[in-house]
Amino acid sequence: MGRKQGVNPYLPLDTYIPDGEPHVFGDRVYIYGSHDREGGDNFCLLDYEAWSAPVNDLTDWRCEGTIYRAEQCKHYCSERQDMYAPDVVQGNDGRYYLYYDLSGRGSHGFDGPISVAVCDAPAGKYEYYGDVKYPDGRLMKRFIPFDPAVLNDNGHIYLTYGWGLGMDVHAGLLKYSMPKVMAGIFNKSVEEIRAEEPQTILVLRTENPCANISVYFPDCTSPEYST
Repeated sequence: MGRKQGVNPYLPLDTYIPDGEPHVFGDRVYIYGSHDREGGDNFCLLDYEAWSAPVNDLTDWRCEGTIYRAEQCKHYCSERQDMYAPDVVQGNDGRYYLYYDLSGRGSHGFDGPISVAVCDAPAGKYEYYGDVKYPDGRLMKRFIPFDPAVLNDNGHIYLTYGWGLGMDVHAGLLKYSMPKVMAGIFNKSVEEIRAEEPQTILVLRTENPCANISVYFPDCTSPEYST
């Protein structure tokens, strides 16, 4: 059967799914992303909605409905209601893991943590599963735990995350002024900002996609996934 070419926009004009992450599971391609409300006063006001299409016909997109609601997360509150760019990975146990950051209003826009929901199907009803933590129980909040991306590479689950200011914060006078600015944005102290570097790579080393995650940081203990 020949493949049919999709065109832009490939979703209905009244559907706003930015930050799209496409994944092929089985014979369908699934799109996961943020979910904006038309005329909304902020980003990512709606719950996660997935879309899918046959891999050989990218003109035939189907709404899979709401797969996860912000209020399902244990961190949901008046200041944390907005779910930003997520990603999904199939774990070595065959289940599907949705990584996301529940951010929100006021001073809690970028201070994490990264949370995880799980489901037996790519676009089923996900359930809250837990947060990424260090072995000592601390939430993994180094630098900016924001916009996670996950990849299963031959049984190793790689998690990356971060956010950029669109400027070289180490250049000229910026390296003196930006730590204070960033401290206000990311709800951290100036000392914490100066001590951290904007790079993060986490590597899973067990068959459980959310346990014993090793992290490559200088002078930092390895985190693990826990509820």
